[in-house]
Formats: sequence, structure tokens, C-alpha cells
Amino acid sequence: MRFYQVDPSLENYWRGIILFGKNVASYKFALAHALYDVKRDGSDLILLEDLALPFSQHLCRHLAQAPKQITAKNSQYLNTCGSFNNGEIDQDVLTAATVKTGFSVVLDKFHNVNQAEIEKRFFIDERKTHKGIRLTDNFYRLTERQQFQNLIHETDARWRLVEQAWAMGVSRNVIAIEYDAAEQQLFSTVNHRRVTITSCRDSLNGYQKGYCFYCYAPISLEPDDDDLADVDHFIPWAARHQVANINGVWNLVLACKHCNRGVQGKFAHVPSLKLLKRLHDRNEYFINSHLPLRETLIQQTGNTPAQRGDFLNRVWNTAQQTLIHQWEPQSSGPDIF
Repeated sequence: MRFYQVDPSLENYWRGIILFGKNVASYKFALAHALYDVKRDGSDLILLEDLALPFSQHLCRHLAQAPKQITAKNSQYLNTCGSFNNGEIDQDVLTAATVKTGFSVVLDKFHNVNQAEIEKRFFIDERKTHKGIRLTDNFYRLTERQQFQNLIHETDARWRLVEQAWAMGVSRNVIAIEYDAAEQQLFSTVNHRRVTITSCRDSLNGYQKGYCFYCYAPISLEPDDDDLADVDHFIPWAARHQVANINGVWNLVLACKHCNRGVQGKFAHVPSLKLLKRLHDRNEYFINSHLPLRETLIQQTGNTPAQRGDFLNRVWNTAQQTLIHQWEPQSSGPDIF
């Protein structure tokens, strides 16, 4: 719960839902995308039949690539989505099925995080009175925020990470997420076959709340944006011969261009001890978000917070002895995480 209590902005309430909400089905991701997409036409009331089109389209798109979209053995609604993908039913039939059964649980559970409802609601359930949901001012304000476009990327990245965990049977086979520096993608290995999962930027951004890890300047996930984030190695790449698994997710952060490669940038300097503590806190966000980054971080750094802290302290001191110089930028804003 710390994630959204420390910094209770609308973006972080939303991120709390996407990153820390219970993962038993992918419906919350499809609903989030549907809310991003749905045409509002000046009314705050969204009829289920209008919401059903983007909701079902996103589910069908993901279902075509990742057949497991729920932890239960079977789902009548997902079977219907599969029939649509196979060309056995048309969109009208799928939409009717979505209105009837697709929203039966997700609308009730969407705002629940860590077994309790968050304080800020983004819609009110009015299925019984108006056959739809009513968007709140919180949602409209969210769409106007600088981070809104980032949230769209983050939602899909989280969805793909969870899909991969389910596909690999994470309870039986610990999933290892690895990083491809050339493509800046996260991937895993299944039966000696590499499977690309999603953009590293999109996956990490939510845990940094849309800000540079080092100076808290706003960063973007949009490819052509001047503020597009760099993926940076916290322990510098220059220490790769002294520090094992330097490409591990534990060591990857998003940085603004000024911090990563500006005149006063980090380069091969070792971030300060204050920043090392921040990295530990960021990694604990990974652990608390469960599938599948939890398993990856535990595998890479240790089973308990104390073990993970000791691991970071050891590699930091190793890098410090080799690279000598420390670095810490001037902050661009208040502490965000």
C-alpha cells in the first residue's frame, strides 16, 4: 500500500490498481485500456454496450498471442472471445456476450488494491440504474495529467509481464526476466527459446512514477518525445567485470537524458549512497507487485529485504573500489519515491 500512500496523486492511485491489484485475470488491464479508448461524447455516462467494444477488442488481441488470460481452468467469456478470434461469431455477438458476462466481476473489483478499496474512484458502477458506469472527475483529471500517455504504455507492459508468468506456470517454474540492451526489451527463456515480452521502459516507468530515477525530472515513454527516458545501469556498465548480472532488472533504472548523458551526467561514476537506498526502495516495489518481477528480483538479489540490502551494498562497494568517483545530481523536484 505504500506505493500510493506516500504520493497520493491520481496517477499513483491508478498505478496502484495496475501494478498492485490482484492478478487472477487480465480483465482489469482490458478495462483500463477500454477506459483509455472509449469515446465519451461529452457525457460522463458510459453504457456497457459502448464499453464492450474496446474491452473485448483488447482482450481478443491479447488472447490471440497469449492463450492464458486467467488463473482459473476455464472461462466461458474467454471461450467466446476465442470463438470471435476463430471467426465463428461476429462482433455483435461478442459485444452482447461482453455486456452480459464480461464485466460481471471486474467492475466490482477494479478499485480494490491489497484487499481494500482505494480512496479515489475513477468510475461509479451504475449498471442497475443506467446500464453503464459513470466516469468521475478523478478520471477526467487523470486524462489531463502529463503522465497519462505513459499510463497507457505501462498498462500494456504490465499485462504482457503477467501473461508471460501465467504462460510459464510461475508457481512451478520461477520466471527469470532478462534485459536486451540493444533492443531495450525484457525477455525470458522458455525451453531454450527466447521470448520477447515487452519494452523495458514501459515496464519500469510505473515503479518510478514517471520521473527520472536520479533527479525526479518528468520522463516520457513516447518514442519521439524530447523527454524520452533512457534505460540506465545504476551500477555503471564500466563495472561489468567486477559485478555479476549487471544487466539484471535490479540494476536497471530510467533516467532523463541530462542525468544519463548530459554535461554533468553520471556516465561511469557510482551513484551516491543516498541513491543506493532509493534503488533498494524501488526494488521493493518490484517485490510487492508480485508476478513476475517479484520472482526475478528475489532470484537476483535475495529472499528477504535484509539479504537484498546486503546484496546491493556489496555490489555498490565493489563498484566504488573500482570506479572511485561518486555522483549525485541536483534534484529537479521533491522526493517522489
